[in-house]
Amino acid sequence: MGPGVVVTGLTLGALAVVSLLAFQANGAQDRAVAANPATSTAATSSGPAASATPTATPTPTAPALPTAGTGTGLRVVYSVSTHYVWLIDPKKTPQVVATFPVTPGTVEPAPGSYPVYSRTQSGTGTDGKQIEHVVRFAQQNGVVFGFGANVDGGTGAPPAAPAPTSAASSPAASAGKTGGIRSSRADGQLLWDFAPKDTKVVVVP
Repeated sequence: MGPGVVVTGLTLGALAVVSLLAFQANGAQDRAVAANPATSTAATSSGPAASATPTATPTPTAPALPTAGTGTGLRVVYSVSTHYVWLIDPKKTPQVVATFPVTPGTVEPAPGSYPVYSRTQSGTGTDGKQIEHVVRFAQQNGVVFGFGANVDGGTGAPPAAPAPTSAASSPAASAGKTGGIRSSRADGQLLWDFAPKDTKVVVVP
């Protein structure tokens, strides 16, 4: 047997070994994919289809309760700058039992402490819409201020009534202003249950 035949035989043997190893590797990969198709799909998914997965919209974070001027005891705190309401019960842990946004009317109440003086289960707002869970706490310059919720679920504030035809100095001038502070129905129910008559309402800047 000549040298050329020996070399040729070694070369063919090496090629056979390489082919066998490649075949075994492919078989192992196929078995891995069959055993865990989800992992394989996740690893190979890329491009526009993979990046189109929808993500949840972050929930807005409610502002923290102001550190000064919010009073003590069981109370409702309303901020005219952030338009948020906090329900505070010092006997609970945490003391802030609820926080929610509201939509004010055309004018805001002056900062101060007021007692809830009137409550109405349901009625009609100045915009003609049905409202519920009305909690009134102040009257200033002929404008009644109170919390309430639209029965239709909207949180928009009532529009201003038509401007009076008399002079601005007339008491009727207040007819063009509204003090309704609207919340969602769920939040309105929370406030209604939390604030019976004489509950303190603290208005802060």
